Amino acid sequence: MADNAGSTSSTERTSLADSSIFDSKVTETSKENLFIGSTSYVEEEMPQIETRVILVQEAGKQEELIKALKEIKVPFVKMASVEEFESLDSPEFENVFIVMNFQDAVFNELYKNDCRVIGPPVVLNCAQKGEPLPFSCRPLYCTSMMNLTLCFTGFRKKEELVRLVTLVHHMGGVIRKDCNSKVTHLVANCTQGEKFRIAVSLGTPIMKPEWIYKAWERRNEQDFCASVDDFRNDFKVPPFQDCILSFLGFSDEEKTNMEEMTEMQGGNYLPVGDERCTHLVVEENIVKELPFEPSKKLYVVKQEWFWGSIQMDARAGETMYLYEKANTPELKKSVSLLSLNTPNSNRKRRRLKETLAQLSRETDMSPFPPQTPKSCTKSSKNSTPVPSKQSARWQVAKELYQTESNYVNILATIIQLFQVPLEEEGQRGGPILAPEEIKTIFGSIPDIFDVHTKIKDDLEDLIVNWDESKSIGDIFLKYSKDLVKTYPPFVNFFEMSKETIIKCEKQKPRFHAFLKINQAKPECGRQSLVELLIRPVQRLPSVALLLNDLKKHTAEENPDKSTLEKAIGSLKEVMTHINEDKRKTEAQKQIFDVVYEVDGCPANLLSSHRSLVQRVETISLGEHPCDRGEQVTLFLFNDCLEIARKRHKVIGTFRSPHGHTRPPASLKHIHLMPLSQIKKVLDIRETEDCHNAFALLVRPPTEQANVLLSFQMTSEELPKENWLKMLCRHVANTICKADAENLMYTADPESFEVNTKDMDSTLSRASRAIKKTSKKVTRAFSFSKTPKRALRRALMASQSSVEGRSPSSNEKHVMSRLSSTSSLAGIPSPSLVSLPSFFERRSHTLSRSTTHLI
Repeated sequence: MADNAGSTSSTERTSLADSSIFDSKVTETSKENLFIGSTSYVEEEMPQIETRVILVQEAGKQEELIKALKEIKVPFVKMASVEEFESLDSPEFENVFIVMNFQDAVFNELYKNDCRVIGPPVVLNCAQKGEPLPFSCRPLYCTSMMNLTLCFTGFRKKEELVRLVTLVHHMGGVIRKDCNSKVTHLVANCTQGEKFRIAVSLGTPIMKPEWIYKAWERRNEQDFCASVDDFRNDFKVPPFQDCILSFLGFSDEEKTNMEEMTEMQGGNYLPVGDERCTHLVVEENIVKELPFEPSKKLYVVKQEWFWGSIQMDARAGETMYLYEKANTPELKKSVSLLSLNTPNSNRKRRRLKETLAQLSRETDMSPFPPQTPKSCTKSSKNSTPVPSKQSARWQVAKELYQTESNYVNILATIIQLFQVPLEEEGQRGGPILAPEEIKTIFGSIPDIFDVHTKIKDDLEDLIVNWDESKSIGDIFLKYSKDLVKTYPPFVNFFEMSKETIIKCEKQKPRFHAFLKINQAKPECGRQSLVELLIRPVQRLPSVALLLNDLKKHTAEENPDKSTLEKAIGSLKEVMTHINEDKRKTEAQKQIFDVVYEVDGCPANLLSSHRSLVQRVETISLGEHPCDRGEQVTLFLFNDCLEIARKRHKVIGTFRSPHGHTRPPASLKHIHLMPLSQIKKVLDIRETEDCHNAFALLVRPPTEQANVLLSFQMTSEELPKENWLKMLCRHVANTICKADAENLMYTADPESFEVNTKDMDSTLSRASRAIKKTSKKVTRAFSFSKTPKRALRRALMASQSSVEGRSPSSNEKHVMSRLSSTSSLAGIPSPSLVSLPSFFERRSHTLSRSTTHLI
């Protein structure tokens, strides 16, 4: 059976105008005839006409077709040739002809004589559904396009358009000349023109001409519908059809990904500057100036156009996404502008102080950061004065409020930017994700958001009306039941949520584009949805750490002391419900290895929520955290930084309870620092005298000055840039901020008096050894740390001993304390939250010049 369109005689009678007008006229005519026929006079004068089916040629041999006609109780006769047509014509019957082939001479002859012609699939469907034969003013072979309204655009050859229109009519479809809301599908031969833009704006599916041809090939299949997604999606016009794209300002990985997506979405790509390109996609955050003057035919668009087109499943309008060059360059926050190059040391220290003061002002977070419109209900409190004398308890309480406020904003971003748009009905191109996939990804995030919004509001009231006696523990006890109810359902299935995101992103390009568009928005801080969704997993352990710190700085007589203990206990109870069966044994093993390797490592490093992220070998470049030139190992965990130095003497080995012998600890614990104490990460520029250096600006809640820790990386396998980005990301996660990149600054080494010159020379090593020996001798003969009162009592005890009187027990205790003073002075505190004594051991020029962050 040929698949060509009708013959010339039939095509001459096919109208290319709006066929719906013709359909409406036929309907009105049939209604008028029905009305006339309802009168008693017409019933008496005109005989009733009965429908009769005539099986033409091969149709009369189809047993299945004859059986179907008997089921719907329609009389039928067979016609072997066209010559029998006149003999079968009778005014008593309305003849309906069933023809097997709509392209042969018999069909054309019947069509010329305005006969009702249908195909076998119509009869079979009516018999299956128990319905009468439909009335159609045109030949109707099947109903696979019934109830579909099509519009055509971009066809220059009239013969091709006539052929497509004829096939649509044969399948029961309707054609409209203008594209409007009543059109169900636009058949496009190009991606230009007004009709194409209207279809994109209305979300109308835009189809290739092959859709009609393939549907016609399946015309004999019962129950086949051309509009089902499984069939239709194979013939949608891809977003980048007829487009040749080039990409500017993207990393190699991003560019490769976008080029692959371009080909998947029907387009091609060429290098930047090729004259054949139709579009230049620009990363607007990086590219400030185009490398060439674009031609008038070239669209220069932002990357949002690229991802938006994929998300809509249609080529978006370029005028909304045109790239425009910035008139003025953006203000870059760079410490390098504060470079100091004067040889005068006093001027250096003064400018160094100004540099750190500037950093402090930029680092300081307001006690009342900007809120989302839904969560901020008390904006007038932003002007409330801060207490002039800030206690350590108030400092920690303020940090607790700040992190809670940041956390609530991140939850609001997840809901408003990701969940709500995915759940909206009437999305262009249909739903991006199925409802069950959305539920799996977001889980109880809205419930967690509601609970923490209330906690944040209560903390804000407490901070604004601060009083040392006010209870913070009561706030968390108040919502402990809500936390138990909301957190386990999300955290326990977080891995499933993460896997669903990864799977859908790979299998559904529209979802991938949706994530790319939102990730580029400032609210996300360029973080992925997975990175944002991990915040609830990390939040409760962070709150527990802050409450522990708060309890430490709360006086014993304060009623909140016992309340905080209860609140911490309630949080631990919540965490026992969370992820008990999903603890990462490998991560725990890594932490145990660190504890065994570092002598004096605090026991509270061991925690079920903590995991080792990266180990970095460095050399200290300043006086903190240890002497210049010391080999320092940094262990980055997800919420803290363990700082350890290389031991000078390694004695003995460690035997575990299981009998396994471990090597002796090669490192000495210096400090376990929460990542929340790191205010800035400084990327020191490479110069002749400074290589692979970086610094950390640290500010503990109990100190009034910043401390600069500077290091030189010696790890060859990890680039400095990757290490600093990793560190900033985890600091941002700890303080619940999305903009991790704002924590990093680029600085000149002269600005902070940092250099690596002669760090590994023999003379430098000898100088450091002499310096250490000198310090040891000084400590051995130093009594500056001994209280005068204890020294006086010790001298009195020695005098009485000379006079023949034995010292009392109290005096012996004082003497023993006096003898061990110098050894105790150098033992660091194992506390995770408080600063160790190394910040107070010596008074360095840098620490003296630091200023308040608040």
